[in-house]
Formats: sequence, C-alpha cells, structure tokens
Amino acid sequence: MSWAQSVTQCVQSGGVLTSVEDLAESNFLVEHADLFTTKTSGFWIGIYRNVNGQLLWQDNSALDFVNWGEGQPSEDQLDYCVGLSAFSGYWSILPCSSPKGFICKKPKIHPLLFALYLFTDAKKDKTQEHMNMWILLTLVLIILLGMGFMIYFLFKIKTQRETEREVRQCSTLLEYSRVLTGKNDENDSTNNKGKNEHSVV
Repeated sequence: MSWAQSVTQCVQSGGVLTSVEDLAESNFLVEHADLFTTKTSGFWIGIYRNVNGQLLWQDNSALDFVNWGEGQPSEDQLDYCVGLSAFSGYWSILPCSSPKGFICKKPKIHPLLFALYLFTDAKKDKTQEHMNMWILLTLVLIILLGMGFMIYFLFKIKTQRETEREVRQCSTLLEYSRVLTGKNDENDSTNNKGKNEHSVV
C-alpha cells in the first residue's frame, strides 16, 4: 500500500502510523517486522514532513529519537515519506506511492475517557452532542451512586459487626460477674451456716 492508503487504514482501525519513541521500541518493531520480510522489504511509519519541511510524528509525540540510514534524510526529497527497513530497522525516505507494509499504533485509553469517546463524536450535530453529554453525565451519576451505596452498606455491615461484638463482650462480662457473684453467695451462705451451727451449740 502507498503511504496515504496506510494512513487511511490505520485511522479506520482507530490508530495512526506508528511513532518510534526510543531504541527499545525500534528494536521491538524490527524484531517483529523481520517475520514479514518475505512479504515486504519495509513498512511505513508515521513520520512526515509538514509544509515548512519539519519532520513530525502523526500522533504528535516528540521527535526525540531517530534511526536514519546512512545519508538520510535528504533535504531535496521533501515530498517523500518515511519507511522502516524490515531487515535493518533503519529509516529511509521513499516515494510515498511505493508499495510497503505499514505498522499502526493505537493509543492507550483510560476506561472513563473511552466512555467519553463513545458518547462524543465530532461529526454529530449540536443537539446530538448535548444528548450524548446528558447520557454520559447520567452514566457517571449512576456509577457514583452505586459506589455510594456500596460504601454505605459496607459501613453499615462493619458497624453492625462491631455492635454485635460489643454485645457479646457485655454478655460475657455479665455472665462472668454472675458466676463470681454466685460463688460469693455460696461462700456467704456456708459462712452463715457455720455461724448458725456455732451459735446453737
């Protein structure tokens, strides 16, 4: 596929042509690209030149790492695109219409942002956006209410267990005190019995 067709395919799958942020990521791509060397000699990556001749990544990540092949990039090839060699991992400037494979990268999305993404679509009109926002707010409210009820019931169960534990402790202490009081009553009755016997004699 050409570079433009590759960009379209990645966008349709929810990603962009890959950016390469460091040597570890470059090595990972080369290691996996090597599996496809029988089908293609290289892959399109998401680096391109803007109208001012600046090199940029499609996903707007910083261009801190480069892995250009020898003599690359050439300033006289502004309208060309960038490919990654499946054999060496080096980058080179190629005609954008060249048939190459491509590597897409999808961003990691937090579940709440994913829900926001599902309910907001830039192509929809304003009324639809307002409706989607209400649906999203309702969803968030339901989640918060659910969490509130869960916390309430957990607190209630904990309080109930503590109360039951205190009642058991009090009843245990009460029984213990009755046992002690019962023994003292027996001792007192035995002493009284002894006194009565002495007084009769």
